[in-house]
Amino acid sequence: MNKEKGEIGLDTPAIIINKAKILRNIQNMSKVAKENKVNIRPHIKTHKLPYIAKEQLASGAIGITAAKITEAEVMADYGIQDIFIAYPLVSKEKIQKAIKLSRRIRLILGVDSLAGARRLSELAVKNNTTLEIRLEVDSGLERTGIPLENVVDIAKEISTYKNLKISGIYTFRGPILNGKPTIDFVDAGIEEGKIMVKLANKLRKIGLSIEDVSVGSTSTSASAATVQGVTEIRPGTYVFYDAMQEKYGCCTEEECAATVKVTIVSRPTKNRAIIDGGSKTFATDVQPNQSPIFLRGFGKVVGHPNITLERVTEEHGILHIEGDSSIEVGDILEIIPNHICSTINLHNAVFMEGEDGALERYKVLARGKLQ
Repeated sequence: MNKEKGEIGLDTPAIIINKAKILRNIQNMSKVAKENKVNIRPHIKTHKLPYIAKEQLASGAIGITAAKITEAEVMADYGIQDIFIAYPLVSKEKIQKAIKLSRRIRLILGVDSLAGARRLSELAVKNNTTLEIRLEVDSGLERTGIPLENVVDIAKEISTYKNLKISGIYTFRGPILNGKPTIDFVDAGIEEGKIMVKLANKLRKIGLSIEDVSVGSTSTSASAATVQGVTEIRPGTYVFYDAMQEKYGCCTEEECAATVKVTIVSRPTKNRAIIDGGSKTFATDVQPNQSPIFLRGFGKVVGHPNITLERVTEEHGILHIEGDSSIEVGDILEIIPNHICSTINLHNAVFMEGEDGALERYKVLARGKLQ
């Protein structure tokens, strides 16, 4: 598992993961799936660690979700046998890798266009194999996905392509309700589930065998799972949670299992301190002060509500201090990132902390897998 035990020298910046918390988070989401009689297929883009993926499987996950073929290859190399790549593969190189991997494990591929499906079909025929696919549906996020109104016609066409088996449909929508971002993720999840179940029934009426209706993010999985006809949820961030999910109300600070330890390297003024973690340490894709949750800064400084990680440059994190604070050069702080998924991908390793305080170092084996 590429873990190192024993005396581990910890320098900053470093990601610390509370083992008891991640196991509890995994168990709690698995319980949601079991109570609603749906499968759970967590997205490993959050942690990128085979060790954690195996804990998710041990807790009841049917398989895992990945974003890249190279992520899937890493997980397969460590024994994961059921992987869904929820991202369209369209280049010859990626499709050939997928075909090779599909001979080792159950591999499901996402498709969102006729052009992409044709490429999969052509190479599947050439390699004398059949590829299992799911159709990605744009249910409101306006990212990848077949526009909702076009799914039936496109699905009908793809169903005629050789050596492709359509086994289901999926979507990623996040907390969107009535076409707008929302903090009402309960109703957002229910709306997402109903949209997809209605679509699945339309596809069945034209003769397609839609087995899987896969939905749900960390914020919407619990409510989407309650919709009759949903078969699978795919949360990712729940394994750690982060400042964004806490602000949404999906978790408490206590449930956040990953923090970044940083050192104060400068305290030039009463109201400003500098830490040794900047944009190479913390993800900046979730900006502060944006609707609908209006986060403060680029992460939550644990135990210091009057301190904000206000700005980041490559190597510097600039803290704004409101009022008085006794922090000084050399002090270590813990910060919960706004977005843990992208933050993990910036680090070569994480440190797992047991109940006794001992640390185990894990290489982030699937980090940087861009292809």
